[in-house]
Formats: sequence, structure tokens, C-alpha cells
Amino acid sequence: MTVVEKTDIKNKEEIKAYVENIKTIVTSRNPNEDEFHQAIFEVLHSLEPVLQKNPHYIKHQVLERLVEPERMITFRVPWLDNQNQIQVNRGFRVQFSSTLGPYKGGLRFHPTVNSSIIKFLGFEQIFKNSLTGLMIGGGKGGSDFDPKGKSDEEIMRFCQSFMTELYKHIGSTIDVPAGDIGVGQREIGYLYGQYKRITGSFEAGVLTGKGLSYGGSLVRKEATGYGLVYFVQEMLKQKSLDFNRKKVIVSGSGNVSIYAMEKAEQLGGTIIACSDSNGYIFNEKGLDIQKIKQIKEIENKRIKHYLEYDSNTTYVDSCAGIWSIPCDIALPCATQNEIDEMSAKQLVFNGVLAVGEGANMPCTLEAIKTLQSNDVSFAPAKAANAGGVSVSALEMAQNRSLPWSFETVDTKLQQIMKDIYFESLETAKQYGEPNNLILGANIAGFIKVADTMIAQGVI
Repeated sequence: MTVVEKTDIKNKEEIKAYVENIKTIVTSRNPNEDEFHQAIFEVLHSLEPVLQKNPHYIKHQVLERLVEPERMITFRVPWLDNQNQIQVNRGFRVQFSSTLGPYKGGLRFHPTVNSSIIKFLGFEQIFKNSLTGLMIGGGKGGSDFDPKGKSDEEIMRFCQSFMTELYKHIGSTIDVPAGDIGVGQREIGYLYGQYKRITGSFEAGVLTGKGLSYGGSLVRKEATGYGLVYFVQEMLKQKSLDFNRKKVIVSGSGNVSIYAMEKAEQLGGTIIACSDSNGYIFNEKGLDIQKIKQIKEIENKRIKHYLEYDSNTTYVDSCAGIWSIPCDIALPCATQNEIDEMSAKQLVFNGVLAVGEGANMPCTLEAIKTLQSNDVSFAPAKAANAGGVSVSALEMAQNRSLPWSFETVDTKLQQIMKDIYFESLETAKQYGEPNNLILGANIAGFIKVADTMIAQGVI
């Protein structure tokens, strides 16, 4: 299809054919990358009405440019374990879009990490970052390194080796990584120390998620979980509902899930189940969030150890069944595709009112269709879990000025999440699908990026 032909695309059938052609290009260029395909297809279908209304996006080939990363970096990460054996992992950094600012996105250390996962996360990050209204582009990175069972010394040596290659590609005005699954404040500290050692420069803005003593921000640990709950709270208000006296299930037991539980409880919700990668705990009367924080953050134990504090709680040695428990609000905060169509149907059958995605793409496309077709309020990840990257950007701002109080950062986070919600809601209404926050978030995020791409010309 030539550029001249594209300017004549007007009707729905032609738009659909054009989008299908983009999908074909993506699948042929990126074979066997199912997660990346899933993320691309979900966005492309949402954009059909905006392409019909704004055919100049087709003329300027915005989609063709947007689905191709500006840069994909893959590198070897050799490191020495405690037995003096050399181990080799693979490192990744995708710099997807710098249209709105320096690349911004976390680093994930997990054995499932591959190019497909990193590209899907990086593509989602473009729109998520756009929705925040802050000047940050989209990127993502990580490694198939598994921190579980490793000593502090092994994790330090791995992080130092990882940064020895990554440092060439990042900078406070170029690419600013943060944490993600498997990368917390400890790992960021090791990464930053190596960056400083290699460059000889104290460049605080090159990484976010840092410790408070060297440029970190208050609320960063809580940001994604708190932000998710702030977003879902706004969504519930549209149906004259809130968290008060609602039964809440949260998958996962990392920072996102722990602080989503904490904030949901502060708003009156009762957390009845949560999980880690081994299994889940359940108590109809509610779980003690402070005890969960102690187990996961201080003792660094598996979630099943909660039973040592409360013998009336049930532990199930598999995390898949957590969505079979009746609840009012479900917050999947573990990993991608954890809620499939069957789990979604079970949630609907049990009367769930709202689902908010705390993880990246935790619901399959089939699950989302099931939830939406049954009038379940649905908060998509690229909007609902934008709190983490929002506070990361606020950390960057503080690194250029002075640190802010917890209350100041939390207030800014609440306003950002509220703005994202209403922008997504209003955009959905504008395009004829009220309350379809997936469509609203995708289009609102896309338009900012697309208009800026066109304004900046072909690069």
C-alpha cells in the first residue's frame, strides 16, 4: 500500500484492512513473540475510530513507525557465583519511543524475560507515560536472571556486570531506567554504584527508585499500588461505589500488591486473599496487611508463612485458583495473562464489581471481553498502573531541585491518577464508547504521541 493510496482510506472496512496489514507486518517481523503481538493488537483495534476521524495519521505512517522500536539492545551478562563458577545471562533494553522525552521504563529480572516480554512492556510504556502528562518516552529492559535464591553478593556482581554494558546506552536526558519485578531499591543501588564507578559522575537522574540518601523519592515504593487504588476509586465513584466494606483480592506480594492492599484497606476495603508465585492465602474475615509486609519485606519469606501468625487462614499451594474466590474487587498485580477467560467467567459468576490491572497486561484479551460484556468496571494497566512511572518522573524532577515531603508527592500522585482516569473516560465518550477505559486510554495516549511525531517530522 503506497502513501498516496493511504490518503484515500476513509471507510471502516478500509481502516480495518489497513490495521490488519499493520498486524501482518508486526507478526512477520517479530515471529514467535506472542506477548508483543498481544500488546500491539489490543492497541491497534482501539485505534480504528481515531484513524477514521484523523486520516492524516495514516498519511504520516504513524503506526508503521510506532510499532517498530527506535532501538533494541541485547547483550551478554557474565557474572561469578559464590562457587566461583561463571554464569551467563542475557540482558535487554528496548528504547521504543523518545517522542515525548527520554526513554523511561523499568528493569525486570526474572527467568521469563525475553525479547517478546521486553518489547510488549516497552510498547505499553509509550502510552502509559504519555497519559501521565509528564515529558517521558517509552522504554523497558531487564534480564532472564533470577534473583530468587541468590546471595546479596551474587546479586551485586550480576548488577555490576549488567550495568557495565547498559551504562553506554543511558543518561538523565537519554534513557532513565527504574525498577520492576526482581529489581527493587537494593538492585537499583548496586546498578547506580556501578554507573557512578564507571562514569566518575554523580548523575542522580540516570536511575529512579533510588534510596532516599542519594536522590530517591518518598512514595516511590508505594506509588504503583497506591496509584492503582486511586484510579479504581475514581472508577467506582461513577457507579456510586467505593472500597468501603468491599471484599478485595490482590494477586502477588511485591511492592505493587502490598501497597495496593494497604491503600485499599485504608479506604475501608477488606483484603481476603493474596498470593506469591507458590500459592495463595485466604481468610474471609480479612488478612493482616502489616503481617504480610513483615513476611515479605523484612523476613523475605514465602506467603505460606503467614499461617504461622494466623492458623485460621487457608493456604493453597497454587496461585491459579485465587480468582475462584468470591470478591467485590479484583486487583491482579502479579504478572501478565494471569486472568484468562475461564478465570474472568468465574469472577463474573461470583459477582465481581470491578477489576483493576496492577500488573502489566494481567488479563488476556478474552478475559477483558468477558468482563466488559458483563458490565464489570475495568481499569486497564496502561492507565491504572501508571503511578509508578509517575513518581519516577517526579523523582527526576526532585533530582533537579529539592526533595518533597511524602504528603506532597502523594498529593501529586493522586492528581495524576485522577487526571488519567478522566482523560481516558472523556476520550472514550468522545469516540462513542462511554466507560470503555481501554479504548479511552489507548486513544488518549496515542494522540499525544502521534501529534508530536508529526510535529517533529520524520526522524
